[in-house]
Amino acid sequence: MRLVFECVECGGHYLPPESLVYPDGPASAIWCTGCQAAKRAAGVREDPLLARVALAAARAALARRTAEDAGPARADVRPSRPPLSRRARSGPGGVRSKLG
Repeated sequence: MRLVFECVECGGHYLPPESLVYPDGPASAIWCTGCQAAKRAAGVREDPLLARVALAAARAALARRTAEDAGPARADVRPSRPPLSRRARSGPGGVRSKLG
């Protein structure tokens, strides 16, 4: 599975390459490609602390999705027995001895 990021500028989700490098330069952990190009043209640099937080959040989400896909531990698949009735618990000859 790949890391999914959310752009802090437009709120869109995007999947950068696994190497976090585009052909024209490094991928951003906080901006999608459109917003990253606009920020680069405006001369705004990516905040390294915000990038580390975004990368940690994406890794945590990936770990959570992986754990959910794995599912719970294998459940007990043996068939269950129906509960015993009060008569069955009282013993096999208890009722017949009272009748006679």
